[in-house]
Amino acid sequence: MFEQLLNVQGKVAVVTGGASGIGLAAAQTLSRFGAKVAILDVNEEQAKLAAEGIREGGGEAESFRCDVTSAEQCEAAVKSIRERFGRADILFNNAGVIRRKTVVETEEAEWDLVLDVTLKGAFLLSKFIIPFMAENGGGSIINTGSGWGLKGGDKAAAYCAAKAGMVNLTKAMAIDHGKDNIRVNCVCPGDTDTPLLRDEARQLQLEEKSFLVSSADRPLARLGTPQDIANAVLFLASDMSQWVTGSVLVVDGGGLA
Repeated sequence: MFEQLLNVQGKVAVVTGGASGIGLAAAQTLSRFGAKVAILDVNEEQAKLAAEGIREGGGEAESFRCDVTSAEQCEAAVKSIRERFGRADILFNNAGVIRRKTVVETEEAEWDLVLDVTLKGAFLLSKFIIPFMAENGGGSIINTGSGWGLKGGDKAAAYCAAKAGMVNLTKAMAIDHGKDNIRVNCVCPGDTDTPLLRDEARQLQLEEKSFLVSSADRPLARLGTPQDIANAVLFLASDMSQWVTGSVLVVDGGGLA
């Protein structure tokens, strides 16, 4: 019974930022549990490789180049998904960037980039996919937040603002679209070993190894892995969480505790 609740067999999952890191792990995991996957990423070549890898493993996947800050590209991507798959049951709004700077240090263009990719991107994909999702009886939307969307962090003002916005956007969407049988939840990772985290070390001009060691300073004494977060996404995407909406699931090895 529980295996049936956890699988996503026959569903179509749309993953933004799906070419690497948490997005790639989520796409692969959803595929292993039966979903057909649409990988959206601004990195077209890497997205193609990600989709090819899933197909080589016996899954069904297609890649679509999409800059989530563009309404035109988001609308076009959803149209292409409709034409290719005929439905959309799961949306993982995962695309995001970080700039490790204070408000004083952050340039306006950097602020706009972080807010646009992270928060505006989730708004735009959701805007165009929710009506499509509702046509097929509902679905599940998972937004990537952060521990720093629930508490402050140093030298990451734009990122903290964007992720805090993602948390409350999740709650607002859950209220608005429950009538469409669309559940909306937020997964909030702690420091996870991804290219994004390693880039933070470069931005802060810190030695990468020592930065990763310090990032693992939490009760479970290790960094998260993309698979750790993908497992939470699978739970929120599946019927195992069928009465869960408007929730924030912290996956951080106890860091916030």
